Amino acid sequence: MTFSIAARCAETGMFGLAVSSSSPAVAARCAFARAGVGAVASQNITDPALGPWILDLMAGGVGAEEAIRQVVAGAPHIQFRQLTAIDRAGRTAVFEGARTLGVHAAAQGRDAVAGGNLLASTDVPEAMVAIFEGSSGHLGDRLITAMRAGLAAGGEAGPVHSAGLLLVREVAWPVADLRVDWQETDPIGALAKLWQIYKPQLDDYVTRAIDPTRAPGFGVAGDP
Repeated sequence: MTFSIAARCAETGMFGLAVSSSSPAVAARCAFARAGVGAVASQNITDPALGPWILDLMAGGVGAEEAIRQVVAGAPHIQFRQLTAIDRAGRTAVFEGARTLGVHAAAQGRDAVAGGNLLASTDVPEAMVAIFEGSSGHLGDRLITAMRAGLAAGGEAGPVHSAGLLLVREVAWPVADLRVDWQETDPIGALAKLWQIYKPQLDDYVTRAIDPTRAPGFGVAGDP
């Protein structure tokens, strides 16, 4: 029902995750990231509690592989879950339970990890990681490019209807949390358009939160 990529920008330390699914509002349940810690996808028969659990372990100094190992050892119904994680050092880890749905696969690379279930092909995650590794620029752009590569490699076995992009950096909140919760066709394309609107304003929103006196105007009617 889902394919995703979690990644780190080695230059900026930003973490992010992009995800798409045939189910509605996939990013609300499956995407997790924390500044200075890492990013996690908790998917398949999703347990949203597992993402924060893995992030808590990594925040305490445990690497991605050990964090997933501990969660797998302690979580109920773990054979229904598919997990991917990347930690602050760019190390990645994957778990795919025995009851992961349909055609499923995962791929690990330099500063990126991708996974999916009910896929059209096991090649999807590998295509996503390969494109990410060969890309440059803003992490958000690179994640969107990877999602499009996953779709081009087959994506889900059926049509996808939701997508999301989550980015974190030096502040305690997501600097981007963009979602297309339901669209009949091409939610990844809709997410890409939304990102292009949001991207030029991202730094301004952070500045407004940290120090409004240094922030630029809003550029809307009524703004003094």
